[in-house]
Amino acid sequence: QVQLVESGGGLVQPGGSLTLSCAASGKIFAIYTMGWYRQAPGKQRELVSTITRGGTTNYADSVKGRFTISRDNAKKMVYLQMNSLNTEDTAVYYCNADIRLTAVQAALSRAYIYWGQGTQVTVSS
Repeated sequence: QVQLVESGGGLVQPGGSLTLSCAASGKIFAIYTMGWYRQAPGKQRELVSTITRGGTTNYADSVKGRFTISRDNAKKMVYLQMNSLNTEDTAVYYCNADIRLTAVQAALSRAYIYWGQGTQVTVSS
């Protein structure tokens, strides 16, 4: 069974930094694009950042220049370094990944999306 487990959330003051980690586990054949999404109270879940297996990154305009996504393919992990945090970054952050369990799945163009349970990030003084 595939699992994505996030860690690293917490309470931080405005202007501070946090690094989120997400570990994938299970009988995995390949992991394609990985990413981070967030959901603030009363709002819809939104894209924060994604990274392809080859390292191509994408960021929401609201986090460009402040957040950095990276991944370790050997460890099946993705990270989100968050700097210059402000109160608008407060949300539950979710890890997301396109995970293929077999060579057959890996050959298909459709995505197989898995989600983590989320980790709370609170920015407050």
